[in-house]
Amino acid sequence: MKIVVTGGAGFIGSHIADAYIERGHEVRVIDNCSTGSERNLNKKVSFYPLDILDPKIPEVLSKISPDVFCHHAAQMDVRRSVADRQFDAQINILGLIYLLEASKGAGGNRVIFGSSEGAIYGEQERVPATEDHATRPTSPYGVSKLAGEHYLSYYEQTHGIPYVALRYSKVYGPRELSTGEAGVVAIFIGKLLSGEGPTIHGDGKQTRDYVYVGDLVEANILALETELRGPVNIGTGRETDVLTLVSLLKENTGSKLSAVHGPAKVGEQMRSSLDSSHAARKLGGVPRTPLEAGLENTLAYYRQRTSA
Repeated sequence: MKIVVTGGAGFIGSHIADAYIERGHEVRVIDNCSTGSERNLNKKVSFYPLDILDPKIPEVLSKISPDVFCHHAAQMDVRRSVADRQFDAQINILGLIYLLEASKGAGGNRVIFGSSEGAIYGEQERVPATEDHATRPTSPYGVSKLAGEHYLSYYEQTHGIPYVALRYSKVYGPRELSTGEAGVVAIFIGKLLSGEGPTIHGDGKQTRDYVYVGDLVEANILALETELRGPVNIGTGRETDVLTLVSLLKENTGSKLSAVHGPAKVGEQMRSSLDSSHAARKLGGVPRTPLEAGLENTLAYYRQRTSA
């Protein structure tokens, strides 16, 4: 198949592009590299260094005539979404609409959408959450991702563009940015390897369901090969608080540095974990990599980059 991966030079998108290429698909990547990097790109992809709101997008998509859109270009920083709600909506909502409008006449007949890290559920009444859990986002980021799912449902009903929205829990692994605010595992590793104590926002008791990027890639492969539609949780169902995460990373790095506590993030959830039983039934696979093993793989990657 011909597949367009938006955000395909980024942390998650580049891993997905690699996996699609390994399976013999033709992959085109659209990315403005605002957070991604060309060094993440597989040599076999065709790369279009464009923003998803670029006026050239409709012409480019018309020429490609893709079979599938795998949409992972996004504004992913919860704190930035709170500080700049218009920017968040422009990328995550208007950017998606622009692509869907362009895709109507470009041949794209299926969308795989990288949805939120559990942010659309808000403070969970049930942990882990299933797909029928109430959606009450506590941040503009969560609102924009939920709006994206609603727009995808609209375009499926009115224009016949089928979609699956993979609702990711907290993704981590090689290629995640160790700068900025979005990738806590990479940020903590970067601090520890550089001899600095990591900063924990709040008391550190907030929990997340950490899913290794390799398991996420498998979900995107299975989504490509099945007819599953609508929202699907991709998580481990296991909660890990920030204090435990720091402890595991300190143990693996041999660091004796103490963490520093800073103010809690505005709009941050206290607990988040996703039930993937629907994915197990419909996709035939769920995340299986234990956190400890995933952290070891991620640390090995950053140690190699540091020594290079």
